[in-house]
Amino acid sequence: MDFALDQTQIAFKNMIIKFAQKELNANMQERDRKAEFNWNGWKKISQQSIFGLPVSEEYGGVGADIITTILTMEGLGYGCEDNGLIFAINSHMWSCIIPIMEFASEEQKKKYLPKLCKGELIGGHAMTEPDSGSDAFSIRTTAVKKDGKYILNGEKTFITNAPIADLLIVFAVTDKNSGFAGISGFIVEKGTPGLTISKDMEKMGLKTGPLGYLVFDNCEVPEENLLGREGAGAAIFNSEMEWERSCLFACHVGVMERLMEQSIHYAKHREQFGKPIAKYQSVSHKIADMKVKIELSKLILYKIGWLKMQGKKGNIETAIAKLFVSEAFVQTAMDAIQIHGANGYMAEYPFERMLRDSIASTIYSGSSQIQKNIIASLLGL
Repeated sequence: MDFALDQTQIAFKNMIIKFAQKELNANMQERDRKAEFNWNGWKKISQQSIFGLPVSEEYGGVGADIITTILTMEGLGYGCEDNGLIFAINSHMWSCIIPIMEFASEEQKKKYLPKLCKGELIGGHAMTEPDSGSDAFSIRTTAVKKDGKYILNGEKTFITNAPIADLLIVFAVTDKNSGFAGISGFIVEKGTPGLTISKDMEKMGLKTGPLGYLVFDNCEVPEENLLGREGAGAAIFNSEMEWERSCLFACHVGVMERLMEQSIHYAKHREQFGKPIAKYQSVSHKIADMKVKIELSKLILYKIGWLKMQGKKGNIETAIAKLFVSEAFVQTAMDAIQIHGANGYMAEYPFERMLRDSIASTIYSGSSQIQKNIIASLLGL
């Protein structure tokens, strides 16, 4: 494996960092208190062609390789302090754009991908239900084919981007007797009769990222909006999770790196008992641990990128990455607060917000416990 990065990749990552620092962080504290989505930031992100990074130029994308994409998301996480916006961006890309890119018909790709890549359409996906969380494939929402349409009935909850989405990839049961092989994916547009979308749900963290609840009451979805074939739902879901568990968590690595650098700066300048607190091992060892977590996170993410570029699966690697990076993100945020002391605990500084935001990373995309189950099962246990 060759993890050497070329100058173009490094320059693009640095450009994204500078862009994010300049354009995406204004009024962050106020927006967090108001749980206000950054529409202006969304528009500026679209102008940087980030949404279309992994999509071929034929459909309005950039055609970047996955290593470049991972590096870009890492840079976005480093430069942008708005984790809610970052989460909305990642949901749009990995749980909507990627399924359409990999499973849609030619007509569907031409219809949706160019506008999704430009950010003119906002996407997401709907899998989780009130009684189906970690057990993702036990969903109860049904889709019955009738007169050239699929009639959807059921409920979805904790759906990222739902209040602002123009279309969602919705998973529903089309064959009750086939288990996970009886689940299908559908492209459901906002305004489809029978679809009701709630307002934003209040959260502990990621307050600027919209989250909603969906109700399907005899919702009529055109037959041509079936994504792939009937029964392809599990393949669609697993594919998008592979992208999400690498690229979304690359953003978290960027945040961790920023927290480490802020902690280093503070530790060098904050004096207690006549010397900088960086000289105390209780502080310097926390920062050393941050560095270890960051470097190991990068290695597993870059390995996933390398595997995908070789056309190989990275199932166990993506589970390891999701587990390790999410737990490292929480611990890094905790250590940053501890190093900054009372200042770290105050709402006027970003550290308490980073901790609130980080905790969700151990839950979404499959909880830490589920990742351990996946790893164990792939080891034959």
